[in-house]
Amino acid sequence: MKNIIVIVNQKGGVGKTTTVLNLATALVQQNRKKVLVVDIDPQGNATTGAGIEKNGLKYSVYDVLINNLAVTDAIVKSPSCKFDILPSNRNLAGAEIELVDFKKREFKLKKALAEVSANYDVILIDCPPSLSLLTLNALSAANYILVPIQCEYYALEGLTDLLNTVRLMQSKLNPELEFLGILRTMYDKRNNLAIQVSAQLVEHFNEQVFYVSIPRAVRLAEAPSHGSTAVAIDPESAGAQSYLRLARELLKRLKEAE
Repeated sequence: MKNIIVIVNQKGGVGKTTTVLNLATALVQQNRKKVLVVDIDPQGNATTGAGIEKNGLKYSVYDVLINNLAVTDAIVKSPSCKFDILPSNRNLAGAEIELVDFKKREFKLKKALAEVSANYDVILIDCPPSLSLLTLNALSAANYILVPIQCEYYALEGLTDLLNTVRLMQSKLNPELEFLGILRTMYDKRNNLAIQVSAQLVEHFNEQVFYVSIPRAVRLAEAPSHGSTAVAIDPESAGAQSYLRLARELLKRLKEAE
């Protein structure tokens, strides 16, 4: 089953981690799916946002990539959100250098996830805000790519660069990688610039833009400080409702792509 989705944008602050965590929670709680989150960002924000103390980890994704630890030994369950997570911490920062000496270094994550992909309905990968070797590992492992974009001035320029990278990945490393869609995040319908950029995205990419957009919302911003997600804490809030709708739309797209 093609079920591995990488959430990526080389620009920081666009809502990648928020999207990974709330989408995963929505898929578990609303759709009864078994979900694995893979945190491949050395900052480990998805790990802490899932209610896990990253500095107290016995094993992490670093051990899987560098020490060939079985991925099942590193996976833990989020106590607040009920999905499984392959966690990360600062140990991963050194992996960029260490991976250089490995053969087929771009495929380390793909090989690891092959052991467990059949155990999950959906696997979501949270990437660092750069097109690094870790991000290349995520793109090599994934079947689909989802791009969160904040509706601001430089959004289209950054998206063009990212799509060029995706096309290169498809031709060189992962011909099975498919573009699942663009997600508008931190969208403020009262902001004229946001409205204009949103319209440009729809004009240029048409049905590739998810119908659902994610609003700026206090609940989404404050939930990580509680080690949880807006969907888990306050499912009736505007931000949580948007991610619940996104989960339904995403599953529909996955079914259509089969």
